[in-house]
Amino acid sequence: MPTDRQLKTLNTIHRTVITLSGGILGTTFKGMPTLILTTIGRKSGRPHTVVLTAPIIDGDTIIIVASRGGDPTNPAWLHNLRANPEVRVSLEHGPNRPMTARILSPAERDKLWPDVIAAHPGYADYQEMTTRTIPLVALAPLADEIEARPI
Repeated sequence: MPTDRQLKTLNTIHRTVITLSGGILGTTFKGMPTLILTTIGRKSGRPHTVVLTAPIIDGDTIIIVASRGGDPTNPAWLHNLRANPEVRVSLEHGPNRPMTARILSPAERDKLWPDVIAAHPGYADYQEMTTRTIPLVALAPLADEIEARPI
């Protein structure tokens, strides 16, 4: 299992590759689109950015997985969005959009988990590595953004 420092270093490298290549590189990983998620630190109040994969995209809703590679603890970004569900998301180096994050209920998670595994079977391995149930999170545009879109 990678250390926190290793995960942060890999994440920084991934964000840098996406930025320096103008989104030509790093916008997919293992066949899934990547996104840059920015949360507000629950303790620091500062923005924190992480690159994640999006195994399910359904219209404007994006499903992400709080796997942390099968680690026994939840990722810090999950704790941050529990404290403040207003996040910013850039999907595949697209515009940085305000969104709301919602941790799915156990029933919702169980319904979507097979689709997550179909998108990336490695998530099943992550779940087997840990005793915690790996949460799924839905990211949806803010209501104000939906209302502001032209019809």
